[in-house]
Amino acid sequence: MAQAFFCLLLWVPWGSSCPPSCQCTERAGAKAVVCSSRHLEEIPKDIPKDAVFLKLDANSITRIPSNAFRHLSHLEELDLSRNAIEKIDRAAFRGVAAGLRTLDLKEALLALNAKLRLANNPWHCECALQEVLWEAQLDPDSVQDITCHTAPREEYVGKPLLQVLDAGVNFCSVRQRTTDVAMFVTMFGWFAMVIVYVICYVRHNREDTCKHVEYLTSLPSTQ
Repeated sequence: MAQAFFCLLLWVPWGSSCPPSCQCTERAGAKAVVCSSRHLEEIPKDIPKDAVFLKLDANSITRIPSNAFRHLSHLEELDLSRNAIEKIDRAAFRGVAAGLRTLDLKEALLALNAKLRLANNPWHCECALQEVLWEAQLDPDSVQDITCHTAPREEYVGKPLLQVLDAGVNFCSVRQRTTDVAMFVTMFGWFAMVIVYVICYVRHNREDTCKHVEYLTSLPSTQ
């Protein structure tokens, strides 16, 4: 009995427990931990080590302490938007920075009263980063060192973001044009459907009228 109990303990996935205030699910074979809108004031301590997606948005978190996510070596997407973040410790993202593909901190950065230093990070130059550069209080001495690690076009990679923007590039207008094209295609599709419906309706009525006329002409005439 004791041996069976010991084997059972070895089988239990200790790193896969879910925090009481969160919901853990599987998404395409990867673990997603959703802690959105749970009135959290700090980052949960018992987030599963195999978490790939972590949503902590719409809470009351005020600080991201050092090593807050260090044990989450598989983490790729982290959402910390719509919080009340006032302080981000220097080593807040130690252990996960290399693997993160998406980090949503926009509202937090714009709400901070302190000057921000965003230099020497592997930034993806896009509309969201451009908006932060326009709206946030950045340290003037570090702005020139915000470099495009990746970008929609290869020619921007490795260049300072400020230099790219000074050359007339507007990442937000690219997104707007894409949205406009999508709306145009949708409207054109609906318009085409209406035209096809009208044509079919007219043809159907014409056929019914012709059949009715043929029927009337086939009736014996009366004196």
